[in-house]
This record gives sequence, structure tokens and C-alpha cells, in this order.
Amino acid sequence: MRAAYAAERFRKMLAQLPHLPWVLELIWRATRGWTLAWAALVVAQGLLPVAVVLSTRTLVDSLVVTVRAPEDWAALQQSLVWVVLMAGLLLLTEGLRGIAAWVRTAQAEGLRDYLDDRIHAQAVHLDLSYYETPGYYDQLHRARVDARDRPRALLENLGGLTQNGLTLLAMAGVLWGYAPWLPLVLIGGALPALWVAARAIVRFHRWRVRNTGNERRASYYDWMLTSDRAAAELRLFDLGDSFRTAYRAMRARLRGERLQLARQQMLAELGADAAAVLAMGLTIAWMVGRLMQGLAGLGDLALFYQVFSQGQRLLRTALGSVGEMYSNLLFLGNLHEFLALRPLVAELQHPAPLPPNAPGTIRLENVSFRYPGSQRLALDGFELALPAGQIVAIVGENGAGKSTLLKLLCRFYDPEAGRVCLDGVDLRELALAGWRQRITVLFQEPVHYHDTVAYNIACGDLAVASDVAAIAAAAGAAGAEESIQRLPQGYETVLGKWFGGAELSVGEWQRLALARAFLRRSTLLILDEPTSAMDSWAEADWLARFRSLAAGRTALVITHRFTTALHADVIHVMGQGRILESGSHAELLARGGRYAQSWTQQLRETGKGRVERAP
Repeated sequence: MRAAYAAERFRKMLAQLPHLPWVLELIWRATRGWTLAWAALVVAQGLLPVAVVLSTRTLVDSLVVTVRAPEDWAALQQSLVWVVLMAGLLLLTEGLRGIAAWVRTAQAEGLRDYLDDRIHAQAVHLDLSYYETPGYYDQLHRARVDARDRPRALLENLGGLTQNGLTLLAMAGVLWGYAPWLPLVLIGGALPALWVAARAIVRFHRWRVRNTGNERRASYYDWMLTSDRAAAELRLFDLGDSFRTAYRAMRARLRGERLQLARQQMLAELGADAAAVLAMGLTIAWMVGRLMQGLAGLGDLALFYQVFSQGQRLLRTALGSVGEMYSNLLFLGNLHEFLALRPLVAELQHPAPLPPNAPGTIRLENVSFRYPGSQRLALDGFELALPAGQIVAIVGENGAGKSTLLKLLCRFYDPEAGRVCLDGVDLRELALAGWRQRITVLFQEPVHYHDTVAYNIACGDLAVASDVAAIAAAAGAAGAEESIQRLPQGYETVLGKWFGGAELSVGEWQRLALARAFLRRSTLLILDEPTSAMDSWAEADWLARFRSLAAGRTALVITHRFTTALHADVIHVMGQGRILESGSHAELLARGGRYAQSWTQQLRETGKGRVERAP
């Protein structure tokens, strides 16, 4: 049973080896010059200990001669020469150690920046669908954590293994000269330590993979307790103790399991150390016996002691490096898997040219779609037309499929069946980046960029980020100019609390989002609950500005508010992934269907004739 278990571990270790060339290629791409310097230092540091050991024997023998004949000036001079040479070798060893530390630091910083850039590029390149699955967040969490230190640690392991390997080869040759079995004793004394290290590494990796979700949950509790997003509700509803209790319980579980692993490793290491000390003690006793028999001198004894003690230490270090390399390769496998992910929204190698830069008519033809991992169809045989240059409103209850429609139009997903077309051309045949440049989306909760006001507006079109006049014009068109002028540095005021900036109200953030839309002269405008947080006065002003913004564009408004939907040329009522009824406001009321029923009900509830929300 144990043999099969050991064989399985060995097989898993070999399975990680293909990751080694990939990691080395990453390191080479990131830090070529520093890697060459590192390799030269590894070779030099690997050979210097052997030179020190050999010099020690000669120095000891020279000192013995000098002690026996103190009047021999030539012998004294020779001893002094070897003392100076030994001091020079030791000084060179320390100097190279300091230089190597500097080179490793430079290499580590360059590698970290390179890997961070790769992870960031992958994170923004992958589809939105990845961000809607817990497994992706586990992968991302492990990749972000492991990318910080694991590649550098692997490089240091490889360097230490190479350096110690060079030293050990020479040491083994020296021991072989005394007795062929000595190198075998040296290796055998270190094997238990290798077994202990390998077993601990496998256990820790399994524990880490099993508890990635728990570590993220602990981080979530910590974020909830310390972030500004939840601060108000935690105080109002007295949730602080609840989250603190949950955090302590999760940390107690993780800490207990981690300490248990450490305790098991400690006991195993004690046994391995005892075996190594026993092997070394027996070999030293053998060498002392040879000395007493006159078969070796004091220089041989000093050399032997240094060779065996350093050799055993280096071999254990080298074997430990192999174990650590295996550990690092296991965790870097997570990074490799993350960087190997590919978008599910495929793009043709030679996409069709985009139609001329005009609004164009968009059609969804018999579209069906379900989210990954879900059995429920979010859209089922969905049909919709967005005529060029018109404003179309979509109303419906939560879960009707309105947000799914937005995601398909932006090609965050592709339909499971049917197609989405622009002037008869399937969106899957068009260049993805080119199509998205034709779209502006005003989300219900626009992103708050913790940067200047100017940058928040310029995010609509970074190509004109330096055009101050265009940014100011967009702010004026959106009605954001007055609130910007009240800020201490105007357009250069930093927003958000992360970096000590000013904070805006929800409505002011939405006006900045509208300014971004004015700056981005796209042909398709999509609004997702744009006035949900506005009062009636702000909403009326905002909608008037929206009419100006939508002029000459195709616009889709997703809303619950009748007051917003009334501005559309045509209104569609969605339910259960389908269009239930369509028409103008008057036509839908005359039809007496779902729209009219909701209208009548809300008229009755308000009692004032003002309608707030659609069905």
C-alpha cells in the first residue's frame, strides 16, 4: 500500500516537470540580463567552497610543518601565503554573496512586474462569464498570490540546486578518494530529510487547494469589516460582531489545520535529523580511527570534517531545493492554468469589415441563451429589432432577461442559438474590438474611477483624453459642469476616498457617466436603469439631455420607470425570456395587456396620476 502511494507521489512529481521550461521561459523573457548575471554567480559560488576546502588541507599541513620547525622561515612564509589566500577566498565568497543578493532582488522585482502585467492582461482579456463563476475567482486568487513569490523562489531553488550540485560533485570526488562508500553514506543520511520535505509539500498543496475558497471567504469578512462600502450598514444593523465572529471562526479553522501540518512536519524532521547525525557521527569515528593508526594527517582530518559536514549540509539543502521546486511547480501550475484560459467569445482570424459608421439596424433573430452552468434559458427564441436612429425601451420584471440582452449586444456572451446581426451581418463575423467601439453603455451603477474628474470623463474615449475642450463640452452637455466647478481643483480634483479625494452623490456620478457617453460618439447607446437613483427634477433634466445625446444614434433603454420609457419611440415588454408585447405608450394602453394593467395599478396606488415604475 505504501509502495503504491509512494509511486503515485513520484508520478505526480514528474507530472509537474513540464511546467519547469515554461517558468524558465517566463523568467528569461522578463529579466534576460539579470538572469545571465545570476547564472554566472551560481557557477562561481558553486566552485568557491571546493577551493576553500582544498586550501584548508594545504593550510593545516603547512601550519603543522611551521609548528614543528618554527625556525624554518620558508615554511612560515608558505603558511602566510596560504593564510592570505584563504582570507581572500573567504572575502570573495562573502562579496559574491552580497552581489548575488542584489542581482536576485533586481531579478525578482522585474519578474514581479512582468507577471503582474501578464495577469492583468489576462484578467481584462477573458470573457465576462469567467467573472460569474466561483472557480474562476479561486484560480485568480491562487494565480495572484503565487505569482508574487513562486517564480522567484523557483529560480532561487534552481540556482541553489545548481550551485550545491557543483560543490557536491567536487566534494564527492574528495570523499571517494578516502573510501568509495563515503559518498553513499553522505547521500543516505540526507534521504530521510528529502522524504519528509516531499510529504510536507504534498500535504500543504492539497490543504491550500482545498482551502482556497475558505481563504477568500476570510478575506471577504476582513474586507466587509474595513471597507467603506459596508461601513454604514454594519453600524446601522449592528453587523460588526457577526462578521468578526465569522472571521475569527474561519481563521481559527485555517490556523488549526495549518498548525497541525506544521506539527506533523516538525516531528518528521526530528527523526530525519537524528538519522543524519548518526550517519555523520559514524563516519567521523571511522576517520579518527584512521588518524590514530597513522593513515591520515591533521590536514586530512580537517579536510574530511569540512567535506563531510558541508557535503551533508549541502546535499540536504539540494534535496530540500528539489522538494521546494516541486512545491513551487505545483503552485505555478495554478498560474499556468490561469494564463492558459482562453475567451469563450471567439473571434474570427479574418473578421468581416464593419459597416459604415452609421447607426445601422440591429436584430436578434430566434436567440436562445443560458448562462454557463445553468439549466434555465435566460432568453428563449427571442426576437427583437432596434431600428437605426430610434429609441427603444425594454421594460419588464426582474429576471425577465433584460440584462442578458445587454450582454449579448456587447458580445460579452454569444447566443446558444440564433444570431445577433448588424445590418444583416452576424456580430460573430465582425472584429470584437471594432464592434465594441461602436457602443456606449450607461450602467445602473457606473464605475467610480478613483482619479481626477477629467480622467473619469476621458474614460469614455481615451483617444481624446488630452483634449480639455472636448472634456469640458461633454461635462456641460451632461449637466455636470456646475458640480465640477464646486470642487476644489475643478477637473483636476481627485474623486473617491481611496486616495483622499472628494466624494460625489449618486446623481453626480451618473452625470459623469453621461458625460463619458457624450464624449464617446458611438452609434449604439444602451442605458441600464439610468435614472433609478434620481429624483423627479433631476430625472426630467437628465432625460432632456439624453434626447440630445441620442440624436442620430440607435438607443436602447432598459428601465423600470414609465417616465423614462415614455421617451422611447417603441416600448417592448419582456417576460420569461421573450417579448410579450410591443408598441408605443398609447398603443400598449389601448391593448389592455400587461403594460396597461401595470399602468392602471400604479395610477391607482399613487392617486396623483404620476407613474413611477413599469411592469
